Amino acid sequence: MLRRLPPLNALKAFEAAARHESFTDAAGELCVTQSAVSQRIKALEADLGLKLFNREQQGLRLTEVGRDYLEVVRDALDRIAVGTARILQRQSSGVLTVSTSPNFASKWLVHRLTRFAEAHPEIDLRISASLHHVDFAREDVDIAIRHGDGRETGLHVTRLCTEVLRPVCSPRLVSGKKSLRTPADLARYTLLHTNDRTDWSRWLQAAGAPEVDNSHGPILNQASITIDAAVNGQGIALTRSALAAWDLNAGRLVCPFDLALQVDYAYWIVCPKATATLPKIAAFRDWLLAEAAADVHQDANRQPIGRTW
Repeated sequence: MLRRLPPLNALKAFEAAARHESFTDAAGELCVTQSAVSQRIKALEADLGLKLFNREQQGLRLTEVGRDYLEVVRDALDRIAVGTARILQRQSSGVLTVSTSPNFASKWLVHRLTRFAEAHPEIDLRISASLHHVDFAREDVDIAIRHGDGRETGLHVTRLCTEVLRPVCSPRLVSGKKSLRTPADLARYTLLHTNDRTDWSRWLQAAGAPEVDNSHGPILNQASITIDAAVNGQGIALTRSALAAWDLNAGRLVCPFDLALQVDYAYWIVCPKATATLPKIAAFRDWLLAEAAADVHQDANRQPIGRTW
């Protein structure tokens, strides 16, 4: 059924004028001129074919039909206002579903969730850890954190942090007489590898220690497992800086040397362009960026325990 609806501006002018019993006061509330309010109400009366106000010397007086119509208009405007407030509240609070990799979830994100909850108690965070790249059009996910080159067609993309590969190990492993002073000293230790032995070969070559044999040591298929093995003193890992940041900041890991390898990929915050400015998504993105910036600051002030380059 086709609805016959007067213009919303006319209804707002009528409701305000009736409440204030004044075109002038209604104009002040609506931030328009007194003439504009008068014209809108005249147009509304003409459209309805009804007289809503009696213009008297003492001011405005609603007619009987005007009083009846005011109840209808006020109820409708109140319902619209309440419904609008609820929709806006849902955009700034409620459930926020985040997709990211298991490595990032376990080594970077999960340790910081209490800080986010304290800063944004109105947001109910849900973390979906998977290697699957979410399809925002088909899946109930609000925002994702992805490791890659940042080329995400049709999506809103923000760089979270760049990364480097650097050696890390438990401070227990290099205390006392076991201290590492030069890369050549790595020959005395177990080297931990992620996926293959290529990264350690590259690092040793760059460090001027190609003679160190990196053909031994366990190969682990997840960076998070490699980091946990290093925390437990199983050996020295060459791992991505973002994933090791939490353990480095907590003192569970140390950097024996400051030589780092640049990598092509970085972490990116990704979401649909249409929802990028929603308050709860913007709040989570800003929090992620602040956490990453704090990691960079702490990393800049960290001193390696071995020789620097």
